[in-house]
Amino acid sequence: MELSSADHELDPATVETLQGKLAAFEAELDRTRVELKRTRIERDYFELRYKAQLRRLYGSSSEQWSSKQDDLFFNEAETLARGPEEVAVRVASHAKRKPGRRPSDASLPREVVRHELPASERVCAHDGTVLEAIGVEVSEQLDIVPAVVRVLRHERVKYACPCCHRGVVTAPGPRRLVPKGVLSEGSLAWVVTAKYQDALPLYRQAGILKRFGGELGRGRLAANVMRAGQAVQPLVNLLRERLLDAAVVHGDETQVQVLKEPGRAAQTKSWLWVQCSGSSPPVRLITYAPSRSAKTAVELYDGARGALMSDGYEV
Repeated sequence: MELSSADHELDPATVETLQGKLAAFEAELDRTRVELKRTRIERDYFELRYKAQLRRLYGSSSEQWSSKQDDLFFNEAETLARGPEEVAVRVASHAKRKPGRRPSDASLPREVVRHELPASERVCAHDGTVLEAIGVEVSEQLDIVPAVVRVLRHERVKYACPCCHRGVVTAPGPRRLVPKGVLSEGSLAWVVTAKYQDALPLYRQAGILKRFGGELGRGRLAANVMRAGQAVQPLVNLLRERLLDAAVVHGDETQVQVLKEPGRAAQTKSWLWVQCSGSSPPVRLITYAPSRSAKTAVELYDGARGALMSDGYEV
């Protein structure tokens, strides 16, 4: 665009000034457009990174992210409760199962409850002949027996000579995983499985035991869990030897927060080192370490004879 003094009746100096300002304005406009374009590119880039982070945290590794999945994280129960006629899901083609319930696991123990007609009703309605059994119709229900808390009373019989009343001998008691422990081995297995496999804290387990008549505080439960862990350490050592002998070992480190740890602040990072062998049956071990240093990795994988597959670990 050009300005002339004839068209606008302006002196040449004013026209030159206005043209200079117009050129500067157009240059500033071009710089703004370039900056806007760069800002949009950065916005799209960080949006992709944000979605990738969400997919890594909440999505399956083989699942494609979609905005239609948002409600599945927070309204799972409501979504599933609507039924298959309201939730359309596409799956890969496969052989269709026959409609009906799946049979219960054949390895589960079964208690047979037989239902028979009373003798007065075992008569044919046509000729009065006594009816004979020709078969049964079977239906199964899954029955769950609630937890039963009981006390094992160990009575060690004492023996003595009836003549001299000396030399008293007492029968030995059973060997225990936790000497003088208040929990039996079966109870210890239940507590440990509930805590580490079912993520049931000890204070909730204490509440469950109290409801069934077992008055046992979480402090006592924690002490027994710690002593049980010390007792099975030789077994853990054998499992570690088998793990390190595997051809392939998978490793991963998960950050955790440990509260009230001696000498460390609650905000300090701690780590759980998860190790699993690639052989069957797999050996899985979880080790706590206060750091993710190379020294810790060397100690945990010392003696490994196979290949190590780790999730982006850098020494």
